[in-house]
Amino acid sequence: MRKRDISERACGGEGAIATGQPPTQPAKSSRNINLAPSGPVNVYLGSAKPTAWIGNADEATVRRVASHTAGLPEHYHFFYVHEPGHVPSMDETIRRYGNITTPPGERFQYSNLGYGVLGYVLPRAFEKSLGRVLKDEVFRPLGMKNAHFGADACTRCAVRYNDDGIPLPRYAFDHPGASAAWVSAHDLVLFGLFHCGTPLPSQKRILSDARRREMQVIPEDQQRGYAIGWNVWRHPSGYTVIFHGGNMPGASADLTIIPEKGIVVAIVSNRSSNLPFRINDEIIYNTLLPQPPATAQSKPTVPEAAVPDSIPPKELVGLWTGVVHTYQGVRPLRLEIHDSGDVDVTLCGATTNLNKTSLHSSGLTGEFIGDLGISDARPDSLLALSLTQRSGRLTGVVTAYSRPGGRIEYGLSQWAEVSRH
Repeated sequence: MRKRDISERACGGEGAIATGQPPTQPAKSSRNINLAPSGPVNVYLGSAKPTAWIGNADEATVRRVASHTAGLPEHYHFFYVHEPGHVPSMDETIRRYGNITTPPGERFQYSNLGYGVLGYVLPRAFEKSLGRVLKDEVFRPLGMKNAHFGADACTRCAVRYNDDGIPLPRYAFDHPGASAAWVSAHDLVLFGLFHCGTPLPSQKRILSDARRREMQVIPEDQQRGYAIGWNVWRHPSGYTVIFHGGNMPGASADLTIIPEKGIVVAIVSNRSSNLPFRINDEIIYNTLLPQPPATAQSKPTVPEAAVPDSIPPKELVGLWTGVVHTYQGVRPLRLEIHDSGDVDVTLCGATTNLNKTSLHSSGLTGEFIGDLGISDARPDSLLALSLTQRSGRLTGVVTAYSRPGGRIEYGLSQWAEVSRH
């Protein structure tokens, strides 16, 4: 399963629901340098910076990284503490996987690496650790007394379990800004109350009302979309629903806000499952909001998948050759797209059929079992191919995913490009 993680990761506890009161005064920031949302994120990084294979790296701004529109592809990488090797530094992770693979601003692509990069930028801006930044700027002002940051920061958190009910060993990740916070359901509601615009009297505003609302804005012509750290849905009943959820090994959570009603619902679990999302939907859409049409009952995901053509577009049929650029060298890639819609893929000399293939005028997607030729991924990984047709080439990513029964989970993307013969 591909993972989506919220920065405010909840571990253990029960669901909660609350309404709030008028806000108090904003808290003062201790930031030491000016972190401009419209500035290139690379300005705030060290020697390792995301590389643009397409587009302009300067257009990968802090704001676009926060809205998952900077061009960074899907990425997650977890490490059991008892496994050999070590968790790479953020600089090393950026060197390996900091690939801008779509032009910044072109489209939404959820990437834990993006929030890992932001979690690396903040300590440089505040001149203190990310854990201290979150405690001083978020947890303490909002009264989140049971919120902690760091893989080993929480000593009283619920044990995490796998799908068989067996406790999971401790693990770490190479994107702590996206995954390393521990938060109780109660504190997650406190976080939600601020973003609902109805904080408790004891809470301090960590952003101005204008900035808070800015995080929840999507284009007027969109019914649903991703703002800054929030999914936003203009519900058929007339209300705006703001939500975020995610899961990783042994943890899942969902947080939903209805600002017009002053409602926040938080569900957390110490197992990776869709149960928090189902419970949250039951509370929100069957109890608190008027019954929507059956086609809009569940919260939608973003973005919508492209609809494939019934037959392969003529411009795609034929032989395509090129390479995958990995952090450990170039790997030859060959695609043969047949009139029937079948696709043969050859990577590093091994040929197989592309499965779950989607061929459309803008490009293709599909998956196969293979070896990407990098030490971070097993040689029998599930490889997902996602290529877009641009100026006579197909460009995009090959993403290696862990398979059931293997090592702990990963989703690792590398730049790929092929040209037609």
